[in-house]
Amino acid sequence: MNKGKWLAHQAVQKALQGHDKPFIGAWERGELEIELYQPRGKDSQTPHTRDEVYVVVTGSGDFICAGETKSFVVGDVLFAPAGADHRFLDFSDDLSLWVIFYGPKGGDKS
Repeated sequence: MNKGKWLAHQAVQKALQGHDKPFIGAWERGELEIELYQPRGKDSQTPHTRDEVYVVVTGSGDFICAGETKSFVVGDVLFAPAGADHRFLDFSDDLSLWVIFYGPKGGDKS
């Protein structure tokens, strides 16, 4: 990770300290929204209205999406289509992910 990206990650991560939710918005423009997500203990997400991409910054574990489970490590990119049941399972204590929401509600139908 280059120094600029790492500093941005550190700034958002610091903002999460003392925050009552496991995510915090980092950037938003039009139909694009980027958050830092750090679940701790249990991931209790519910399906989202837009497509989303996760980029694993730190940690490892399993990701279940629409009934399919995949293992992940640092650097992996994971996709969850709009409306799909998904969550992280058996993940390490240091899990940190960039979450990118994009497109229209209901997801990209193309």
